[in-house]
Amino acid sequence: MLRVEIDFKNDIRAAKKMHLPWWVLLCGIIGSALSAALFDHFGRPDLVLPVLNSIATLGFLVALKWKLRRCAWFWITMSVIAALHLPLILFIPWTTKWVPALAIAAIDSADFCLILAILSTVGKFIEGSETAERR
Repeated sequence: MLRVEIDFKNDIRAAKKMHLPWWVLLCGIIGSALSAALFDHFGRPDLVLPVLNSIATLGFLVALKWKLRRCAWFWITMSVIAALHLPLILFIPWTTKWVPALAIAAIDSADFCLILAILSTVGKFIEGSETAERR
């Protein structure tokens, strides 16, 4: 379990140092505006914030763990995590009223840390099974 904890702490340190290029931020702003217009058109403006937060969190995690992009287990795990976000977004009653930014940041941070822990744990199990197969 110590290996997972070390990986988690290293990932948190790397995330704190990570800076997104200007073009990523510009694409995010444009994508957010288009998403808001699309959800509003279909009468579900309450889903804009949770969808964009999930996309941002998952996107940031993929960027952080980009060194694992050639590992099938990483993409399978991320796909399962993204699929698990869908029922959370669809079945939780969201509001269009003002929500404190601190509350949103706390939820996103908890989601981020949970996904990092899952990736570290799955990576440890996959790494351990590959090492056992080589023996």
